[in-house]
Amino acid sequence: MTDRDILPDNFKPIHYDLEIRDLDFTSWSYKGTVRIDGKLVKPTKDIVLNTLEIKLLSAKLTAGPQSWESTQFAEDTKAQRSTISFAEELPVADNVSLTLDFTGELNHDMAGFYRSQYKPAAPAAASVPRDDEFHYMLSTQFESCDARRAFPCFDEPNLKATFDFAIEIPDDQVALSNMPVKETKPAGPNKKLVSFERSPVMSTYLLAWAVGDFEYVEAFTDREYNGKKLPVRVYTTRGLKEQGRWALEHAPKIIDYFSEQFEIDYPLPKSDILAVHEFTHGAMENWGLVTYRMTAILFDEKLSEARFRNRIAYVVAHELAHQWFGNLVTMDWWDELWLNEGFATWAGWLATDHLHPDWEVWPQFINEGMDQAFLLDSVRASHPIQVEVRDALDVNQIFDKISYLKGCSMIRMLASHLGIKTFLKGIALYLQRHAYGNAKTEALWNALSEASGVDVNTIMRPWIEEIGFPVVSVTEGKDQIAVKQARFLSTGDVKPEDDKTTWWIPLSLKGKIGSQDIEPLSLQTKETTIDGVSQDFYQLNANATGFYRVNYPESRLKTLGTQLAHLTTEDKIFITGSAADLAFAGNSTTAALLSFVQGLKNETHYRVLSQALDSVNTLKSIFGDDEEVKKGLEKFTLELIDKALKEVGWEPKQGENYNIPLLRKRLLLTAVANSHEEVINEAFRRWNEWRANPTGAPIPADLRLPVYRAALKKDPANAVAAIKEEWFTTPAIDGKEVCLQALGQVTDEALIEDVLLPFLFDSAPPAHPRDSVPGADMHILSGNMAGNRIARPLLWAYLRDNWDKFSTKLGGNPILVDRMVNVSLPKFADLETLKEIEDFFSKVSTKGFDRTLEQVKDKIRGRAAYKMRDAEVVKSWLKANGYC
Repeated sequence: MTDRDILPDNFKPIHYDLEIRDLDFTSWSYKGTVRIDGKLVKPTKDIVLNTLEIKLLSAKLTAGPQSWESTQFAEDTKAQRSTISFAEELPVADNVSLTLDFTGELNHDMAGFYRSQYKPAAPAAASVPRDDEFHYMLSTQFESCDARRAFPCFDEPNLKATFDFAIEIPDDQVALSNMPVKETKPAGPNKKLVSFERSPVMSTYLLAWAVGDFEYVEAFTDREYNGKKLPVRVYTTRGLKEQGRWALEHAPKIIDYFSEQFEIDYPLPKSDILAVHEFTHGAMENWGLVTYRMTAILFDEKLSEARFRNRIAYVVAHELAHQWFGNLVTMDWWDELWLNEGFATWAGWLATDHLHPDWEVWPQFINEGMDQAFLLDSVRASHPIQVEVRDALDVNQIFDKISYLKGCSMIRMLASHLGIKTFLKGIALYLQRHAYGNAKTEALWNALSEASGVDVNTIMRPWIEEIGFPVVSVTEGKDQIAVKQARFLSTGDVKPEDDKTTWWIPLSLKGKIGSQDIEPLSLQTKETTIDGVSQDFYQLNANATGFYRVNYPESRLKTLGTQLAHLTTEDKIFITGSAADLAFAGNSTTAALLSFVQGLKNETHYRVLSQALDSVNTLKSIFGDDEEVKKGLEKFTLELIDKALKEVGWEPKQGENYNIPLLRKRLLLTAVANSHEEVINEAFRRWNEWRANPTGAPIPADLRLPVYRAALKKDPANAVAAIKEEWFTTPAIDGKEVCLQALGQVTDEALIEDVLLPFLFDSAPPAHPRDSVPGADMHILSGNMAGNRIARPLLWAYLRDNWDKFSTKLGGNPILVDRMVNVSLPKFADLETLKEIEDFFSKVSTKGFDRTLEQVKDKIRGRAAYKMRDAEVVKSWLKANGYC
């Protein structure tokens, strides 16, 4: 790119020596000094570096015996830079030191060096800052461009350096950073200065530190690193450390696994995990000190839902994969973010599958991950995996399903094609060649080509550089099929200019005459014919390793619905998802989708039923304004789950596998949502039993959401009050998330307008904390309200009419604003609301979420087109099949 908004190239940093001191818990401020050693590669009077919410006090540049001082600082807040001007020109020099004194803010925006509020689980150290409601811990979040919020720096990923770090803290608290503690010494009354060992060469966004009333649990790797077993610790605020045990069971094993698979030992002397009470993302891969959202790392054996075992194991593996892929070798610029996130997502599932093969995580990825990637990448306003990124606000918008999930799908597709052992050999080669440096996508392809003998660059270039993905349409002949690829768009209106890409597509054909194997055929032209294909049974994209949709003739899809024994779990999920997407776009019919899903009524596999229910829920969301259609789809849904629901029931059985509690929760939730009176009454009985004795046995974790949802149907006003109170007081780590998910399903307009919308948008203060959802969790309640056809328009109206209030609450963190726009608006299915959205956002600044807003509008266009095209088709099918 020629238009990247990057720093001038006259100063090259090599090493930072950073000290933070004078933490003020009243004004929420601090002081700091940073010495940046480096090279002046061009003569200049000005040095430009990144700052945001930082006040520079003084600057001194030293080169040997010479030195220059300055207090001339020009801050460009929009560009997030400060220019330091010197009175005379600075000469080229190989060894210079730039020393800066500055002050900063301990903000509450979950970016830079910030404070998190929490209610202590045990009495805290005396010096811990607190107010009437909360205690506070301090930590950092620098990716992508927020190191500049904590200290002045050259905050770009390819300006790597080493770091010495020291921080002055109260002597009864704990400081953590990327490296082990080097020295602790007194620093005045009740204070100590904690210094850390020098870091490896790394990008600024990977530096991290934290201060708080921390305790830890510890384990060690089985393998030795530099002659010692590696210490792995999970840190929490006091009283929570035992909930780190599940993560601690996994982290040492994963470090050993990746060290072996990548053929490079974990390079740091320790691996710390920190649970952070307020956090924007799921986790952050800071080298040697990985930080996590509470629900992504802590598990309470008595109170947590089973699904969080899976989430924690996967997120730990994802973040540890980054210690190699992202930290040891870093993308050259943010346009190659997928190199970090796509690979870490794939490797996270690889390690989770290695440790828990019984969990069947690849079907999970197809159901949850690939499906989400297809959803985003099917809109015209999607973006290529390798996307142009100009500045910091652009970066925030590409931490999306394309970088993570489509990126993972590309890696999975390529690993399947090359073979996992060959693929990992190529990965090891790539890491060895670029260790402690930066790399581009081409470097990865070159290493994989060398390891495999395949021209990876050629076959993968369109997948990475071009937008979208293909649908492969099948036409049947006698013992042959013709296949044709074309760009898939969910709006169904593919134009010639949209369809210029020819992808390499691994067809993975099952059903070649005379073969029981999957044939490794590929499509490298727009269309071709394949001979010798059985007319009794054939299938493309077997095991769903390719990132494309398959459009079978309607008669073939119906036949596949009677041949489920020939299909793997992955196949059933993929075919269901394809049928749903193709019906949505108009490439196929909703009748064909419903007929195929109808054939799954004897299915009891959690992931297969989840995919089927997801597809029916989309129909209900789009067509459910018609009460007759809504009731027909409810009847259809209850018939679909009847067999599985009777099998799993309410009570867990001895020895049931990991997926059964997940299935039970999904089925009970589905039954409540689709007016299953028997289940609703039993759930409400359990609610009343709990409310009669709230200090007694809690509702089992996996049953909380179905029980809450039933109570909201039967007694909405009292249930909202009780669940809202439970949200504020629950000791369960995941309890707040469950309460917000439930509250999003309220259908009483008065409760939505008078209670839930103020609860979502009000800030605390001035609101009491029990009446204000924190910014980091707003998307949970908002996303569930957006999926609720009664709450959806009320949510939009409130957001529109209170935009300044919303912006003020989240304005300090553009990631949160982008996320709220993304979850709150895309479920509309009418062009009138789309026009309202377009009109409103034409009058406000959309910088920081403009790309996301275009994707939202495309999604609405697709839903509106589907509704207009198929409303009568859906009703006719339901009537013809006895559901209406």
